Amino acid sequence: MAKYSRLEVAQVMKDTGMVPLFYHNNIEVAKKVTKACYDGGARLLEFTSRGDFAHEIFRDLSKYCLEELPGMILGVGSVTDAASASLYMALGANFIVTPVLREDIATVCNRRKVMWAPGCGSLTEICRAEELGCEIVKLFPGGIYGPNMVKAIKGPQPWTSVMPTGGVSPTLENLKGWFDAGVTCVGMGSKLITKEAVANEDYAKIENGCKEALSIIASLKK
Repeated sequence: MAKYSRLEVAQVMKDTGMVPLFYHNNIEVAKKVTKACYDGGARLLEFTSRGDFAHEIFRDLSKYCLEELPGMILGVGSVTDAASASLYMALGANFIVTPVLREDIATVCNRRKVMWAPGCGSLTEICRAEELGCEIVKLFPGGIYGPNMVKAIKGPQPWTSVMPTGGVSPTLENLKGWFDAGVTCVGMGSKLITKEAVANEDYAKIENGCKEALSIIASLKK
């Protein structure tokens, strides 16, 4: 069961401005990456469900966060149906992220007051997501739409909270473009947690990358 309500999760997303996301099929590697992000200041992490038996890795990672990383809010991404969302919530997922807008996922998450962030690519989808109780909309794929899409959304819908994922990198130029456009937070995967760093077990690089990205975001949010 989720430890944090959807409003608590949304507030941490807004306050920190960043959600690291990654997947690995080895629990020990997953723990080390999660701890590196945590030591780097991240208080949210999206474990992307993209491999066989991913729920088993998440189960153990969820227990690890509860026991060893106080305040770390662990969620799951790449969820495509209500059954999977329910399974992950039973294993402790504090938020659910989807690549598309699925009303069945909205129903099961709302029932448990668990935050869900659906992938949307149009104002119509975003409007429907908000009607279904969405707090923060995932703009996906962010790299295709870019910051100008966020500006366009915020024009007629200034109340909409946007989290682009895909096409976000931990550089001042890239992050400035997104936050100047009005995003609430950003999701970052392979540009932040690189394959090379994971393969080389360079967890210090991941930790420092999180610190630098969060520092840049904090300066942009002032």
